[in-house]
Order: sequence, then C-alpha cells, then structure tokens
Amino acid sequence: MIYLYLFWEFFKIGMFSFGGGYATLPFLYHISEVYGWYTLDELTQMTAIASITPGPVGINVATFAGLKSAGIFGSALATAAEMLPSLFLVIIVSKLLKKFSDNFYVKTAIETLKPVSCALLTSVALGLLKPEIRDVKAMILLALLLLMSWKSKRDPLFYILIAAVVGIVISFVH
Repeated sequence: MIYLYLFWEFFKIGMFSFGGGYATLPFLYHISEVYGWYTLDELTQMTAIASITPGPVGINVATFAGLKSAGIFGSALATAAEMLPSLFLVIIVSKLLKKFSDNFYVKTAIETLKPVSCALLTSVALGLLKPEIRDVKAMILLALLLLMSWKSKRDPLFYILIAAVVGIVISFVH
C-alpha cells in the first residue's frame, strides 16, 4: 500500500509544484507530517544533498525520499511519479504545436518566447557574474572565451574545460 501512496504523493508534487525543486518543499513537509516516512531533519538533509548533486532538486529529493521510505523500488517509483506529469504535458504541448504550427498566434507566441528566454538567461548570467566583475582576470578570461566561441563554433563543454583548467592554474599560481 505504501507504493500507491508514494506514487500518488509524488505524482501530485510533479503536477502542482511550479517554480523549481524548492517549490516542492511544502508538499514534502506535508508528506513528512502525514506519513512519517522521514523526519523534517531528514528532509532538510535530503534537500541539502539534492542541491549539491547533479540534476533537478525536486527529482533528487523525490529519489532520496522514495529510497528512505520504501527502498530502491520506492526511489524509482517516486522519481517516475514526479516526472510523469511533465512528460504528459510535453507530449500534449508537442502534439498541439505540431497541429497548430502554421497558426499566426502560435508562431507569434513562439517567436516572442525566443528573445524573452534570452533575456532571462542573460539576467541569470549577469546575476552570477556580479561578484566576479571586480576580478580582472576572470573578466579577461570571460572575454577571451566569448571571443573564441564566436570565432570557432565548438561544443560549449570545450570552453567550460578551458575555463576550469585556467582557473585551476591561476589558483595554484597565487
């Protein structure tokens, strides 16, 4: 019976929590209070671990919470249950986009989303750069990497690797 409850609770989280992994916390607190599968202290620890591991925080917490409450199968079940609503939504939207791809309003909405997405990403990048702006070496490295990326179209991981190596070398020099 725990598997049914586990699936249902994490399916609801996937369906109704918008805004990223931390938006799942009220649901996770509720699960802790109602089912007692984990304590609030364990939830805090799961959230901290999920924040530093690769992948979305909400999915990582679902994986940890499922493992804590029902073992390996519970972990897989909670993770899948949280992802299912998004999967359904993507399938439905892709079918609708395919069907209405020639519609003027759909085309306009998609064309409007492109610069808005760029603006949001730029805003995030500037927020992340704010502390580094005073670091002249970091700004020179950024400018060189941007110039390199415009001149030669390579995989972004190549530039990330270069930045990591240069950062490590600079940290050893000082």
